[in-house]
Amino acid sequence: MRFLGAHPTTMRTREEALASIARRRAVDDPIHGIWMITTATGGQRIGNLLLKPIPLSAGEPSDGPKDVEIGWHLHPDAWGRGYATEAASVILDRAFSHGLPKVIAVTDPENSASQAVCRRLGMAHLGRTTRYYDTPNDLFEKRRR
Repeated sequence: MRFLGAHPTTMRTREEALASIARRRAVDDPIHGIWMITTATGGQRIGNLLLKPIPLSAGEPSDGPKDVEIGWHLHPDAWGRGYATEAASVILDRAFSHGLPKVIAVTDPENSASQAVCRRLGMAHLGRTTRYYDTPNDLFEKRRR
């Protein structure tokens, strides 16, 4: 979680983890949501993937439709095996089949692994932005074909 938001945190207690799970389970939307990523063999839980409206930074104009972001969080033991790319590809297809015109991803400028996933997904790198999460991020975008 070191790359998440302007003030990344770590979960230190079971109560913090359960509160995070409860917030994520509260999403009730036909397009947006959070999904568990599991291995195809054995069903081992290795992370999660989300699709949700992205919060704007303070002072950003909020007129127009909200941008929707895709993001993933995997256990370090699962890194580098293609799980994030495979799971995100499925959710992007789902998002576009439900009519979303575009999906964005923001990555910490130092998070080269997530940037590589974005590129493998065919997302265009649009440069650096401070439009979201009150912190500089590299912005990626994929549009519906």
